[in-house]
Amino acid sequence: MSAGSEATERAAAVARRLAAEAAAARQRRTLVLAGADRGWTRAAARAALAAAGLRGRLWITDAAPEGECALAGAAARDVLGTELDALVLDAFAGLDPDALGAAAGAVRGGGLLLLLTPPLDAWPRWPDPERARITVAGYPPEAVGGRFLARLARVLREAPGTAICTEAGEVRERPAPPPPATPAAADDPDCLTPDQAAAVAAVVRAATGPRRRPAVLVADRGRGKSAALGIAAARLVASGAMARIAVTAPRPEAAAPVLAHAARLLPGTRASRTAVLLGERTVLEFLPPDRLAHEGTDARLVLVDEAAAIPAPLLARLLDRHARLAFATTVHGYEGTGRGFDLRFGPLLEARTRGVHRVRLETPVRWAPGDPVEALVFRALLLDAEPAPEAEVAGARTETCAAAREDREALAADEPRLAQVFGLLVQAHYRTRPFDLRCLLDGPNLHVWTLRCGTARAVAATALVADEGGFDATIATRIWAGVTRPHGHLVPESLAVHLGLEAGARLRCARIMRIAAHPAARRRGLGLKLVEAVAGDAAARGFDLAGTAFGADAGLLGFWRRAGFVPVRVGVRRGTASGAHAVLMLRGLTPAGRELLAHARATFLERLPAQLADPLRELEPELAAALLAGGPARWAAVGPEGWVQLAAFAFGHRGYEECLEALRPLAAAALADPETAAGLEPAARHLLVAKALQGHPWPEAARRAGLAGRAAAQAALRAALRPILLARGGGTVRRTLVRLRAAGLDTDGDF
Repeated sequence: MSAGSEATERAAAVARRLAAEAAAARQRRTLVLAGADRGWTRAAARAALAAAGLRGRLWITDAAPEGECALAGAAARDVLGTELDALVLDAFAGLDPDALGAAAGAVRGGGLLLLLTPPLDAWPRWPDPERARITVAGYPPEAVGGRFLARLARVLREAPGTAICTEAGEVRERPAPPPPATPAAADDPDCLTPDQAAAVAAVVRAATGPRRRPAVLVADRGRGKSAALGIAAARLVASGAMARIAVTAPRPEAAAPVLAHAARLLPGTRASRTAVLLGERTVLEFLPPDRLAHEGTDARLVLVDEAAAIPAPLLARLLDRHARLAFATTVHGYEGTGRGFDLRFGPLLEARTRGVHRVRLETPVRWAPGDPVEALVFRALLLDAEPAPEAEVAGARTETCAAAREDREALAADEPRLAQVFGLLVQAHYRTRPFDLRCLLDGPNLHVWTLRCGTARAVAATALVADEGGFDATIATRIWAGVTRPHGHLVPESLAVHLGLEAGARLRCARIMRIAAHPAARRRGLGLKLVEAVAGDAAARGFDLAGTAFGADAGLLGFWRRAGFVPVRVGVRRGTASGAHAVLMLRGLTPAGRELLAHARATFLERLPAQLADPLRELEPELAAALLAGGPARWAAVGPEGWVQLAAFAFGHRGYEECLEALRPLAAAALADPETAAGLEPAARHLLVAKALQGHPWPEAARRAGLAGRAAAQAALRAALRPILLARGGGTVRRTLVRLRAAGLDTDGDF
């Protein structure tokens, strides 16, 4: 018998034993098949599956073995909500951390996770196809580091409940600890645990009790929270309490388990990919979160699954629009976390509701407690990464913290520090994923910055920075013409393509991709200090610009303005993931960078008023005002006749429609001029945007300004214009007031 055959038989025997252990404990086990010959790992995997007797299985690979069900890595998240006996992840097709995080949770108790890998010692240097996704234009795939894979190999060697079988026939194994005691069963016949029963009761109470008292279900994967939403929905429909229920999630696949569990408990219904139908009537339907937030629905109850992966501004709109809601979120998810959800959205929930009923589901239902695969995936992907303990950063101040660019080799080997860095990013950014961890460690143009404090050197803030741009004249022209789109160079491409500034592709920019401060040390200037350190380092390296891009938010705009950045572009469409318009902001670091920034800013401000009247008509007024702030204020654009018409409107009875042509440039100038804008009440600012610039009907403009209706809005607009006209209209306005008084009008009255 050949050495390869002996190794295959040995792997099969190990798989048989692991499967028996897993079944006895109702847990899962991991089998790593490592070899330089990909064919051997695949043959060994098939032998292992056969020996273990596992039938409900799936391969994540680019080449499906004959007779096996398989998905490519990018499609792995499609298995969310399904259950498998075995998952085979073929790392020779590329190790996609997102695929591992999404698909591993589908393996139920008694099942196996099989990883097919190169030799673990050689894996960091192996030509992994995923390197192509991580690299950026101007760098070869070989420039992508191997730190993530080296760390993953170390985690696999140390993981309890994991066996490693090599092509040479070696077996290395760390046994799993004894499983904890079996948890108590639920009294509810439809529920598997008391936790799940409590979650179902909380959702029913949110639907049938007092309005604006939502339920919030928090759990790790496999705890049955999606099933709880489905069970509650079925009961509400069956009892007649709800004729129609809407369910939303980041993607339709994430909501599929809710629909499936509801259909299972509703006799006579049928389920499609996005709805549960009773006869011709839709009783439960998936609707995208942006549609529910902006258009609404006739459903009386909205169920929000995987809420941590939906941005807080979109959740806020859902909360404002719908009186009955239930949210479910994953504590340590591969896409968003419950801790981040609480930090970003929790205060808003408390402020805008009459009380929140929270239920935390601790007991797993898909596998028994103490599952080794769950522990392995959590550690490998840092799903349970947390920032430093609050006590270690309580005294953090700008003068006691030091900023530094991290050595990523040292960071990958320092588990506590790496967890603190990634934990901050996970909490601060709703879409931080395991793939981001691999990019952070291995991206060829990336730098990790930290602000550390105290004797423990705890991470109080962190930033991820990308080097971009620096293209030669030929490539810059191709980018400007739209022929070339350089992967990983967001700022140069935006400047060249969207603003028509070809020089933007030639200059070099340090883009701050993400930045996060510890929740216990916010509002102390730590983020600004870290930005200053990054900008100073970029300038020292000869970079022309510092940049950042993010989903538009008034608070974030204020932070970046204080850091010396100004907006130069806003996306005309809302992002499907964020539900917000993307904003690009820049800070000049060299004379060439400052010259380009001035050009970009002027182009942006020239276009913005027209964009607000068309593609940005639904942009929030406070955001529009923040984008216009800082000038230049073009008062001359109002024109002599415009001042006359505006004075007749503000101090007399002239109709709004008669002065519209002059009001638009005045509104833009007033919002751009710092002194004038500072004197405006919030309602006045909102009216200048919503009515004068965006052209909304009076009822909608009044709503956005928080006023009762047209009469109140028109009166508020007149009142807001008067001091502006007196301060900026000069002799033209004063002469108009004299004419009005001569005609018997009381120009000091409330017209």
